[in-house]
Amino acid sequence: MIGKDILLQLSVRSVRLHFLRSVLAALGIVIGVVAIAAMGMMGANMTLSVTGELSQMANNLVVTAYTGGGGFMGFGGGPPGGGSSQSREEQTITEDQFRDIRDIAGSYGTVYYVYSQSDTIETSDQWGRATIYGLDPDMFPEILELEEGDYPKSTTTVVIGPRIAERFGIEPGSKLEIGDSDEGSTTTVRVVGILKEKGMSIDLNTDSAIVGSEKLYTGIYGGEGEYRQVNIVLDDVDSVDTVKEEILAELNEGEDEVTVQDASSMLESITSVLGTITAFVMGIAGVSLVVAAVSIFNVMMMSVTERVREIGILRSIGTQRSDVRRMFLYEAGILGVVGGALGAGASLLIGYVVVLGMVGTTEFFFTWQSLWYIPFAMAIGVGICIISGVYPAWQASNLDPIEALRAE
Repeated sequence: MIGKDILLQLSVRSVRLHFLRSVLAALGIVIGVVAIAAMGMMGANMTLSVTGELSQMANNLVVTAYTGGGGFMGFGGGPPGGGSSQSREEQTITEDQFRDIRDIAGSYGTVYYVYSQSDTIETSDQWGRATIYGLDPDMFPEILELEEGDYPKSTTTVVIGPRIAERFGIEPGSKLEIGDSDEGSTTTVRVVGILKEKGMSIDLNTDSAIVGSEKLYTGIYGGEGEYRQVNIVLDDVDSVDTVKEEILAELNEGEDEVTVQDASSMLESITSVLGTITAFVMGIAGVSLVVAAVSIFNVMMMSVTERVREIGILRSIGTQRSDVRRMFLYEAGILGVVGGALGAGASLLIGYVVVLGMVGTTEFFFTWQSLWYIPFAMAIGVGICIISGVYPAWQASNLDPIEALRAE
């Protein structure tokens, strides 16, 4: 019987004799491994980045009016799409409700109300849309961080987020108009400060917003004492559940009136969506491995056809069918291991570039949650090769030795 080492040597010899064909077959595995690993790492880094940002706000609670569908008025405190078909009373927190919330949560941290509205903004040469926030001026230093400038001290001054400042080229001292000039109702305000970049948030999405006093807001939109949401910044993250339960128990005693959102519920929703998207993209990337599998199958079938006489000689000197099968599976495995290894190496470089370009940061790239996609993709590539070689190996092992020896 021919030993396993001899079978492996014969498999390596076959790959070397048909080197170009083998390289082209392995290239398909390389592409498939890189595609799956890169997409997986992108999804993992995106999830970790979002998780990291939201974890920093684990002590934040957002209270909004109950609307029958969760009641959350939009990620980051802004109105979804800038409007709603529901009336103001159905989607705002009243003054009495705010006082109740403040009485409950005031001893646990900072409680403040938020007016918000999506509206058109214009400068001398540009226009666009932004979220307009109205806050208690006393809360500005506590909840807003300035990059430059000062906090508003009058009803005609505002601070703006860094994205708005960059997009419109606005600096402290610049003026802009809130409202649509075509409709004839605009309010001119002066920018006195630029806020620091905040990133993802469940309370206030100030990066793309304009923040002014509540008097400025109600002077433009009305609705005094009707708040879009109430935000709570807790001193101790361990009190999140306690405060949440107390607010719901007090304000929803008779019927559902408010909804309380925290970072954990938002985190679960976002990670679930990102996980689905990642799986979908990886599935698309996996199509390249299906193409590679067809190529491997074709190479293996050609190898069987070209080595019929060799197979007949091996069988005639006592080689078992299982050994013949093993020899061809070795050959498929060699293509898979080589292609997978090359793909794993390329995945580090290409995955890094993809993550940097799509996520914007590689802070989490070298974590196990990200890097495990490389051996995962490599294992899939090797598995695909071996599976593709099963039928050719079976066909080779079942050749009649006499007929095989007669083959030219």
